Amino acid sequence: MTATDREEFLRWFRTTLDEAERALHNGAPEPRRALWSRAEPVSVLGAWRNAIGQQEVNDLFTYLGASFSDCASWTTELLACDVVGDMAFTAALEHTSVSVDGQPRIYTLRATQVYRREDGQWRVAHRHGDTVVEQLDSGPAGA
Repeated sequence: MTATDREEFLRWFRTTLDEAERALHNGAPEPRRALWSRAEPVSVLGAWRNAIGQQEVNDLFTYLGASFSDCASWTTELLACDVVGDMAFTAALEHTSVSVDGQPRIYTLRATQVYRREDGQWRVAHRHGDTVVEQLDSGPAGA
């Protein structure tokens, strides 16, 4: 019996992608860069900075690698995921304890990513991340 596309994708997400994110948070952007699509369009709507296109995305990863160090913890809490053909998406909470520009920080990001399968390999094509902020009022206005 072979693994389904979803099972294969989740295995990649929980190992290869996870390792690349940990490396980035320890100052090494190359593993994350290696998992991103080489095809346009690529984009990041980031918690700290946006990037559109290959050059801006590569510059962003270099910037983040220079900013992050001493990652004590990086975990992802997968909330939703789907794979349809050669496309996939994830919605997750990323819990991080790391130094940013030498200052210890603990934060949680909401992260949505879109993936494409290129030459049999999963690649990230888009990322949107923003900081989770505690809401004082959880009424309908925050929905």
